[in-house]
Amino acid sequence: MSIIPERLESLIEAELAELSDKRVLSHIRGMLVAPHMVLRDWDYGQPGQQYPCWFVLRDQESGAEIAYCEQGFGPRSPWGLVSSADAPECRHMGMDSGWFTSFLDAFFDSFACVALPIWKVIRIDAKGTRTCLTDDGPWEITWQRVYELRERDRASRYDCGHDITYR
Repeated sequence: MSIIPERLESLIEAELAELSDKRVLSHIRGMLVAPHMVLRDWDYGQPGQQYPCWFVLRDQESGAEIAYCEQGFGPRSPWGLVSSADAPECRHMGMDSGWFTSFLDAFFDSFACVALPIWKVIRIDAKGTRTCLTDDGPWEITWQRVYELRERDRASRYDCGHDITYR
């Protein structure tokens, strides 16, 4: 299927309509850019093979960018954390761990979201049940609490996360 900017904007808007937090919505809207295509190297094919990546988000603060590509890791995981920089080390699509099934999954795995005070300390029990232990807070302070708890309670698992819903 041929990509056109309006289709990408429509895909993003459909996901944003499901977002539960207005702070996150406002933050994302402030970083969206007009979809534009940049060829990126595909490291898993023939030498010199490239695919068109459509960049849709850029965070000036962290440098995080999100692009859409139907080739490479798409169509299963078309949303990627990719750089539009022209330096040779930035001209590739990266690894599969940087590609996601949804725009919002890519956003929440990027550095673009760490400026938001949405982070909670989460305890994960042996069954995988996640329990939020704190209210929303800044990224760095939340991680500091996580490290303190990990040091004091080595029998439990602690992580930094959020409870923003979007599906």
